[in-house]
Amino acid sequence: MPTAPAAHPSALDALDAADRRFGWHPFTQMREYQDNPRLHLVRGEGNWLIDWEGKRYLDGNASVWTNVHGHNDPDLNRALREQAEQVAHVTLLGLNHPVATELAEDLAGLTGGALPRCFFSDNGSNAVEVALKLSFQYWQLVGQPAKRGVISMAGAYHGDTFGTMAVGARSEFHRRFNPWLFAAQTFPAPTHSECAGKVARSDATESLAALQALLDRDAATTACVILEPRVQGSAGMVQQPAGFVRAVADLCRAHGVHLILDEVFTGFGRVGALTVAELEGVIPDFLCLAKGLAAGYLPLAATLTSESIYAAFLGKSSEERTFFHGHTFSGNPLGCAVARASLRKLKPMLASGQVAARAQLLGQEMQAAFAGHPHVRTFRSSASPARSSSSPPMPTVGRPIPAPVIRSPLPPAGTDWSSAPSAIRSCSSRPSPSNPTK
Repeated sequence: MPTAPAAHPSALDALDAADRRFGWHPFTQMREYQDNPRLHLVRGEGNWLIDWEGKRYLDGNASVWTNVHGHNDPDLNRALREQAEQVAHVTLLGLNHPVATELAEDLAGLTGGALPRCFFSDNGSNAVEVALKLSFQYWQLVGQPAKRGVISMAGAYHGDTFGTMAVGARSEFHRRFNPWLFAAQTFPAPTHSECAGKVARSDATESLAALQALLDRDAATTACVILEPRVQGSAGMVQQPAGFVRAVADLCRAHGVHLILDEVFTGFGRVGALTVAELEGVIPDFLCLAKGLAAGYLPLAATLTSESIYAAFLGKSSEERTFFHGHTFSGNPLGCAVARASLRKLKPMLASGQVAARAQLLGQEMQAAFAGHPHVRTFRSSASPARSSSSPPMPTVGRPIPAPVIRSPLPPAGTDWSSAPSAIRSCSSRPSPSNPTK
């Protein structure tokens, strides 16, 4: 496998210095980051990331759940190059380009045409924001402006924009912004734990009863229920039993409340099918897609909805029915071209059973490695998303760096292989900078 050429120490020092001077990394305490060695990743090959010194690292969470076919995939590279030779970007604000239309048609096929209308954006938070705003505006347009409320599940994470923060858990990520967030109601998550298809425990009774009670009382003032289906990633790979999403959908339909499925994390093979909606046989009112949509190449997101919801927004400009929302790079041609190429590769892989077989193997290997291990407290898997938590906890010293960077075959004490970026505490053999603040 090709590796990146080793960099001269002076070049790495210069890069470190520039990063210290100009960088501000997401979800990172920069004071701690500045005091620790840096990991500069310059190349990807398949499942591996390669740093400037030529060391390889397993991309254990697929670059925050975006990568579908591995890094540097030749088919996706080809699609990107071919589109770049045509046009790199065209706005969709009142204009169009063919590859956006073709991808929208592809995505309509994910629900058998039940959700044929596709609104493009550029990340998962925005895909959810679009769904929320469409739901709110729809109820206004059809003469039910009182339907403004949102119900979400405890522990939810839907993004870091203001609307998505409001409907997510008020965790340490978002708590300080509470004064600016609109109120949302929550119901408890079901209890469920499984690995490699073996269920250790499962009970959705309390969760569904709580949701029904909220809907019985407040359906007349509720616009939508929003749910991360099958697995809540940022909550710690919190699982839901098969049939739970369908039960939630049935409750929403019975009470005349929209259902938003946030499949930003679960879409495109992550749970063994293209979507959880397909797996559960559910048609939501809004389906939010991102992350794996463009296979880890470019920012791209989509919100799918029904023809009936779309029709409510039609009319003359003077009627003020237009959905005034958009992003500069919505439906970018490069991202759309890669997304189409990714879907062409992924669909036969799923149909052949390759993805299911790999997921089963992952779960079996987790059981073999972690069952009875003195430092592993719990472990579970839902197709490819998997988590183990270990004990005793590791002291919280040093700089957390992202969970995908895994260099040892077994987790050290305290490792939590979830989507939270806090798993591995050191990443380089180079010494810390002697004066990191200058």
